[in-house]
Amino acid sequence: MALTLAAVKKRAKKIRCVFLDIDGVMTDCKLYLAADGSELKAVNVKDGLGIKLLMKAGIEVAVISGRPSEAMQKRLEYLGLKHIYLNTEDKLPAYEAIQKKLGIKDEHCAHMGDDTPDIPLFTRVGLAIAVNDAHPKALAKAHWKTRNIGGNGAIREAADMILAAQGKG
Repeated sequence: MALTLAAVKKRAKKIRCVFLDIDGVMTDCKLYLAADGSELKAVNVKDGLGIKLLMKAGIEVAVISGRPSEAMQKRLEYLGLKHIYLNTEDKLPAYEAIQKKLGIKDEHCAHMGDDTPDIPLFTRVGLAIAVNDAHPKALAKAHWKTRNIGGNGAIREAADMILAAQGKG
């Protein structure tokens, strides 16, 4: 379902909210587990800047993830996100709640994901973005694929593309 770059940029011009997954998009999909059961995740600072640049340009950023993570909750709050849904395996109700709150349609939304739980959003949003190392089923439904893998600058790459398409980057 990959589109030409011109078609991707045409869709990117309309984006008013970027939805992100965490594991495999904001992180490299690895969980570092301590003996006490706590976990650590590594994030890329460039991706954090990409999120801030989107918000500075007036584009909302929302996170919907199937797993809970106290560390990621704090990171997302630090970045200034207002729309954070963790421990949410069925992403569609959260997506629709954010859409309603912001008064936006599917064509105004982009979703960046890496695996099969992201496919329901990929089939709804105006711009479906998969990270380079996404599951083949997710890649098949994406409109655009990043050059970078999850957790390694893919969000910044997508942010730069969206901002450039809107003449803001």
